[in-house]
Amino acid sequence: MRFQILHESKGRVRLRADQRVMSMDQADLLEAWALALPGVDQVTVHERLCTVTVLFQGERRELYRHLSRFSYKEAEEEVHVLSPNSRRINREYKEKLVFKVLGHIGKRLFLPVPLRRVLNTIYAIPRLYLAAKTLLSRRLTVEVLDGVAIGVSILTGDYETAGSVRFLLSLGETLDAWTHKRSVDDLAKSMSLQVDQVWQLTEDDEQIMVPLSKVQAGDRIVVHTGHVLPLDGILDQGDVMLNQASLTGESVPVAKRPGSAVYAGSVVEEGSCVIRVTHSAGENRYDRIVRMIEDSERLKSGTENRAYKLADKLVPWCLGGSALTWALTGDTTKAVSVLMVDFSCALKLSMPLSVLSAMREAGRHKITVKGGKYMEILSKADTVIFDKTGTLTNACPTVREVVPFQGKDEKEMLRVAACLEEHFPHSVANAVVKAAEEQGLDHREMHSEVEYVVAHGIATRIENERAVIGSRHFVFEDEKVRILPEDQERYDALPPDCSWLYLAIGGVLTAAIGIHDPLRPEAKEIVRLLHESGISKAVMLTGDSRNTAEAIARELNIDEFRAEVLPEDKASFIRSEQEQGRLVVMIGDGINDAPALSLADVGVAIGSGTSIACEVADITIAAEDLRELVLLRELSKKLMKRIDRNYRFVMGFNGSLIALGAFGLLPPSTSALLHNSSTLLLSMDCMTPLLG
Repeated sequence: MRFQILHESKGRVRLRADQRVMSMDQADLLEAWALALPGVDQVTVHERLCTVTVLFQGERRELYRHLSRFSYKEAEEEVHVLSPNSRRINREYKEKLVFKVLGHIGKRLFLPVPLRRVLNTIYAIPRLYLAAKTLLSRRLTVEVLDGVAIGVSILTGDYETAGSVRFLLSLGETLDAWTHKRSVDDLAKSMSLQVDQVWQLTEDDEQIMVPLSKVQAGDRIVVHTGHVLPLDGILDQGDVMLNQASLTGESVPVAKRPGSAVYAGSVVEEGSCVIRVTHSAGENRYDRIVRMIEDSERLKSGTENRAYKLADKLVPWCLGGSALTWALTGDTTKAVSVLMVDFSCALKLSMPLSVLSAMREAGRHKITVKGGKYMEILSKADTVIFDKTGTLTNACPTVREVVPFQGKDEKEMLRVAACLEEHFPHSVANAVVKAAEEQGLDHREMHSEVEYVVAHGIATRIENERAVIGSRHFVFEDEKVRILPEDQERYDALPPDCSWLYLAIGGVLTAAIGIHDPLRPEAKEIVRLLHESGISKAVMLTGDSRNTAEAIARELNIDEFRAEVLPEDKASFIRSEQEQGRLVVMIGDGINDAPALSLADVGVAIGSGTSIACEVADITIAAEDLRELVLLRELSKKLMKRIDRNYRFVMGFNGSLIALGAFGLLPPSTSALLHNSSTLLLSMDCMTPLLG
């Protein structure tokens, strides 16, 4: 497709597509396709203008080259649109707002007063009915207050005030609904499965890597331990334990056997399986996430819940204040002025909008937050616990050396290790596989089905002999592997400045693989910044040796560390901290971190980590820079300050309006206008960025 360049600047370009009309489906497809291009950070498509704005990094010429080959037909095969309703939601609510405002102004300008009174009475009927229905159910909520205010205005002949109140309430509700739907949509996108390719099983039982968008209902896909199920389906082969916490909230894995239904978002904790797909990409997962966000109490922070309860508790006081004003003064106008003001609208509208807006802002920084309450907890947390490998260290450790024993060949031992490690999505396993690839070693499978022992290692059989690879504890203590006398001196000489993987075949040590895992450049700064932000205790938990852990803790100024720990040890440590009254944030990336991430007050997963870690965690940050954690803590603190400020403003401003109305200094229409205007302005302020 051809594009016309409308405007260019550094890292930004605005183009017009060479077509007269663009449908919303085409706009969604173009946006999704362009966003998947290398170096592209953000894409905005305006279908009515047929324009596309791209924020990017890198060469502009390369971007143009990609865009020039765009076609809708090919894009449909390459990408799928997660939320096809997003653009329709925006258009629907924009049009609603425009027509409401134009209709209200037009009615005031062009309709005669008698007709306006009739229309205001007719339009008020739904709110009067809702107020009566709520009152009959023996509940006093803001709906009753709104209905009484409008009803009293009509009964006293103040039809203009009744119309203005109804219009402002309707406008506020529309803005609220739009913001909520947009926020839910953005959150659902950010929480969606980040799976682009899957292993598909052909009719000849050969595994091939294919784009997720090309998998259709009826196809078979293979999912290994630690990976997330990208699609709904029926278990065709294999017995597995599935973690379904992201869908059902169950923390205990569930056993699944052939014939069982399995759902996208579940994570394979044990075993490997073949799934026969029942729904293609994008059909079900998004809808489930949206329902989860809309229905789950996890979305609401404790502050939000308190605001809701307080808002409903204040309704009787507003009604009582209005009645008392009328009883003392006998002035209906003063009583109605008090009635026109309530605290509920502002409290119930501004608090959720603040939280949803903050979560959306976090999403723009590649941070996924699964509920408002986690931001509230993070703002108050006093303890941060780090996993080491892949968290404080780089996500891609490297093999520094391979030390063979028994006279084995160094390359052959690396080939065997890569053959075992290629099945598991851990940074150390990836390092072994990459080292074999760099040396051109063919590591096709030579073993039987592998068994993954969490936080220990891998076991299988090669030529009827048991083969294991993993930590010193697993190999020498659990598996009772021996070292031949002639190899003891060489084993003792292994340098202590790197981590070691041990490979054994037939119960005898055959090789040691030295893993160099350099610290992230920002790791020391992150620990310092967290301390400055109010974190009183930074802890590192690792399965590495004590010497390695102690050196890293000293370099990073970590307050406390634990070495050679198992997953259950991490969980126990977190539990002991919580028993001391501490609010604990756990940061990790691997399968072995999942129990700790689940138990912590806030679990934070590194985006490059395993699927199970990202699914179990409450927050996911991108892998590029740990500074995002500090940014999120700052964002969370500013969110709580905004909520506190809004609370004080609502109570002070609305309280002043009530007092002025009771003394007859404000007429009902002015009270209603100021109250509803302040609510709308406060809501708009809640949607502004917290970090600027």
